[in-house]
Amino acid sequence: MTDVVQYQIRGSVGVITIANPPVNALGFPVRKGIFACLERAEEDADVTALVLIGAGRCFSAGADIREFGGEPEPPALRDVIEKVRDCPKPVIAAIHETALGGGLELALGCDYRIGAPSARVGLPEVKLGLVPGAGGTQRLPRLIGVEPALRIILGGEPVPAEEALALGILDEVVEGDLADGAVAYAERLVAEGRPAHRTRALDDRPAEAAGAPGVFDRTRKSIEKWARGLIAPNLCIESVENAVLLPFDETMGKEREFFVRCRESDQSKAQRHVFFAERQAVRIPDVPADTAVMSIRRAAVIGCGTMGAGIAITFANAGIPVHVLDVSPEALDAGLGVIRKTYAASVSRGRISEADREARMRLITGTADYADIRDADIVIEAVFEEMALKKKLFQTLDRVCKADAILATNTSSLDVDEIAAITARPEKVMGTHFFSPAHVMRLMENVRGEKT
Repeated sequence: MTDVVQYQIRGSVGVITIANPPVNALGFPVRKGIFACLERAEEDADVTALVLIGAGRCFSAGADIREFGGEPEPPALRDVIEKVRDCPKPVIAAIHETALGGGLELALGCDYRIGAPSARVGLPEVKLGLVPGAGGTQRLPRLIGVEPALRIILGGEPVPAEEALALGILDEVVEGDLADGAVAYAERLVAEGRPAHRTRALDDRPAEAAGAPGVFDRTRKSIEKWARGLIAPNLCIESVENAVLLPFDETMGKEREFFVRCRESDQSKAQRHVFFAERQAVRIPDVPADTAVMSIRRAAVIGCGTMGAGIAITFANAGIPVHVLDVSPEALDAGLGVIRKTYAASVSRGRISEADREARMRLITGTADYADIRDADIVIEAVFEEMALKKKLFQTLDRVCKADAILATNTSSLDVDEIAAITARPEKVMGTHFFSPAHVMRLMENVRGEKT
C-alpha cells in the first residue's frame, strides 16, 4: 500500500490502518492508500468484511488543511468515501479518540461505526469558516435526524462516545483492544448476514423534517446574534435543508459548491490563518518536545477585580475548578457578579447553553481564606501593580501553597525575577499575561458604577 496506510488480513477481515502521524490527516498519500486497499479487498474472495482504523493518537482529525488552497489531487476525499460506499463488503469504522471533520465524514460513509470509550466525533469546519465538504451535511442528518445534526454542525464541538452512541452515530462502544473488538464485530456482522447500511439511503429522518420545516427557520433565528455577518453558518443550515428537500446526488453537488464558496472567502482564509498561527505560537524553540508536562487539576486566582474575574472565567471555560481569593468582601462579591453576568450574556447570545453556564459557575468558588488554595496546582495573582504588594503576596503564597505549585504573576511591567527571588521556589515562579475582553470591562463598570 503506502507508508501512511497499512493493510493486513486477520482471518476473513481486511484491516486498513491509517498511520499518518500526528493526527492521521487525510492528505493525498492517505487517500490514495485507502483507495488502493479497498480495491485490493474487493478482489480478494477470502475477505468478507473490512475494518478502517487509525494508528497512534486518533482515528483521523480530518482533511489536511494545507490542501485547502485549491483542488486536491485525486482521489479526493469524496471519491474515497464513494469507494467505501460502493464496496460490496461491509466496511466498519473503528474510532478511538477523535474523528473530526473529514475523519467523521469518512466514518459516516462506512456501513457501521464502533468506538472506544475515548472516541469523540464532530464536524468543526464552521470554526474555520467552512461547510463540511465531503457529505457531512448530508449523511449526518440522515443518520441521526436534522435537529441534532444541525447542533453538531453549527456548534463545531466534538461529541463524546456515550452521546454519539445514544444519537446513533456509533453503533457500539467497545471496551478493551479496539482492533480486536472491531475484527470480532465485523465477523459477527458477516455471521449474522447483516446487510450493508448505506447512510445515504436513509430517508426516514429527512422525511420527518420535511413534515416540520420550521426547524430551519428556528435555527436561523437562534444563530442571528453570534453568526451575524458570517457566511459559513447559514450555508451549513441551507446545506442540511437541502438534504430534506433534494435528492442525495444533487445535494452533494450543492454542498461542494458551498464548501468551495466558503474556502475562497476572505473569512475562511483569515480563520485558517488563525488556526495555524495558534498552533505555531505554542511551539517554543528552546523547550524540548520531551519536556515533562505538569497536570493542572485545580487553580486559584488572587484578586477578583476585572482581570481576576476574567482569568477565573478562562479556567472555568477549560473545565478546571478555580478558587478566586480576595480579602475584600465587596470586591469579591462584585467580581463574582461580573462572572455571573458575563456567562448570562454568553447564554443570551447563544454562545453557550444554560447547562454550560451552570456547569462553569459551579467550577468557580469565591473565598477570603488562603487555606482554601493550598492544594491548587497553579496560583495566578492579579493584584495592583505595586512591587512591595506583590512581594508580600508571594511570600504568603510560598508559605501557604503546596511545594510543587506554580506561582504566577500577571504583572505587565514589573521584574518577575525580583518577585521570584523573594520565594523559596524561584524555579516555580512565572509570568503570565491576560488581556481583559471589552465586554468584561463594561460589565465591571456597570457592577461597580465606576470607570475601570
